[in-house]
Amino acid sequence: MADRKHGSPAPATDSTVRSADWDSRTIAGEEHTRVLFVDVDMTEASTTGAVFTDCTFRGVRFNASTHTDSAFLNCTFVRCGFFDATFSGCKVVGAMFDGCSYDLMKVEGGDWSFTGLPGADLRRASFTGVRLREADLTGARCAGAVLRDVDLSGAWMHKADFTGCDLRGSEISSIDPYTVELKNARIAPYQAVVVATSLGLDVRHD
Repeated sequence: MADRKHGSPAPATDSTVRSADWDSRTIAGEEHTRVLFVDVDMTEASTTGAVFTDCTFRGVRFNASTHTDSAFLNCTFVRCGFFDATFSGCKVVGAMFDGCSYDLMKVEGGDWSFTGLPGADLRRASFTGVRLREADLTGARCAGAVLRDVDLSGAWMHKADFTGCDLRGSEISSIDPYTVELKNARIAPYQAVVVATSLGLDVRHD
């Protein structure tokens, strides 16, 4: 399993939900704490205002699921599928993702700070208006992805690939142009100044 930032261990769990069929289930306002979910089918499920705290999801299928104003706090996701899943206004603070798939996953708004996505293949995912402060994107594959209006303050991005990534409007001062791939990435003019400054250039307006 990939390590969390600073080597913090995954939270222990107290109960287990195994091989349950939650396909198309509506989960509104439920709270789950320190639960291990194993091989649960949450295809086309929807959560609204649900809270999952210190939970672990192993082999859970979130395909085509929708999550609105829900929270996944300090949770761990291992080999889960997020094909065409949508997260709107959710808190996924301190979560750790390991060996998951993210094709067509859409994240709109919300707070994903301190989230671990090292080595994640996000090439077909989109994040819009999301807070990803101090997230671990080490080695993340973001070529062709959408990361618009995203707060990447303090994020770890060593060896991340942003080739052709749409970064317009994002806070990118933590990006080190010497350690990440930025070829053909799309940025706004003011962001070009940020990158130039990171390269040690003396940017002047006169």
